[in-house]
Amino acid sequence: MKKTRFTEAQIMGVLRQMEGGVPAAELCRDHGMSSATLYKWRAKYGGMDVSLISEMKAMAEENRRLKRMYADVSMQNDLLKEAPGKKVMRPAHRRALAEKAVATRDVSIALACRAFEVSETCYRYNPKLDDENEQIADLLLGLTTAKKTWGFGLCFLYLRNVQGHGWNHKRVYRIYRELELNLRIKPRKRLKREKPEELAVPEAPNEVWSMDFMADRLGDGRQFRLLNVLDDFNREGLGIEIDFSLPAERVVRALNQIIEWRGAPGTIRVDNGPEYVSGTLMEWAENRGIALAYIQPGKPQQNAYVERYNRTVRHEWLDLYIFESIEEVQQIATEWLWSYNHERPNMGNGGMTPAQKLKMAA
Repeated sequence: MKKTRFTEAQIMGVLRQMEGGVPAAELCRDHGMSSATLYKWRAKYGGMDVSLISEMKAMAEENRRLKRMYADVSMQNDLLKEAPGKKVMRPAHRRALAEKAVATRDVSIALACRAFEVSETCYRYNPKLDDENEQIADLLLGLTTAKKTWGFGLCFLYLRNVQGHGWNHKRVYRIYRELELNLRIKPRKRLKREKPEELAVPEAPNEVWSMDFMADRLGDGRQFRLLNVLDDFNREGLGIEIDFSLPAERVVRALNQIIEWRGAPGTIRVDNGPEYVSGTLMEWAENRGIALAYIQPGKPQQNAYVERYNRTVRHEWLDLYIFESIEEVQQIATEWLWSYNHERPNMGNGGMTPAQKLKMAA
């Protein structure tokens, strides 16, 4: 029975009829209630008048209100204790905390919104993206999941230059920010250096190659080396040779394998490492008619193209994995090299991939 079905005056009228001798069964039939309700009224309100009943009901309602208020405040304090210690400023973060509280603590939306100072309008708001914005969001999410080290610049150039989408960069960046895909920027100490001489840019493929070594370790602590070979014209990675030891003979073998499908370069720029100054490499280069251009000791900026390439190698895959074997390293390197040449936009090529620039030069 609803609490508001009978007023205080009606209840008192029924009880007076009962005291006047009207049978309980007749009263129940006339007023459409059960005998249990009638006897509860008599036990609760017998001997009272209308004003006392109204006052008692008001006190009971006030008591329920105070209990509910105390429970809400207590629950809010519990929720705030679970929130991060640092003050959350952005509405999206406060909304996420409110949603978590509703899902895990079984609290009402109104209570969660009050606890985390977010309006119910903000809590219930669902942005209405059109189909094209949804497509951009899906592409950005998929791209950043597959390429964990790519920031907005590479993602946008990939969508525009590789996939051919003509979206405005401001529109894509707005969606990129809404999805909170920004990479954390690591602060670096800026060293003041003398302005280096700019490297000459080759005018055609195979004019100048660059080579350099890198080193890393397997999960068991064993060190391995990488030989990176780069075409300076379009920044194309021509090969990554990997092994525990890479003497001059292995360098020569790797270069011969690349020349079989790529053709011979006019010049190879190298540093002064023992593999490069050995008689084996010098004799091979002389027999092939290839010039070896040695940079000055202690000036890696003179071989800047491959040094920048080394940074990309380390940042995009070498530092992301704990390798178990040389075979695993070589497999990941081969897969990444194809993606680098065909999918990754390069700012040195004006935002084009190495494969696109090579195709334009053909």
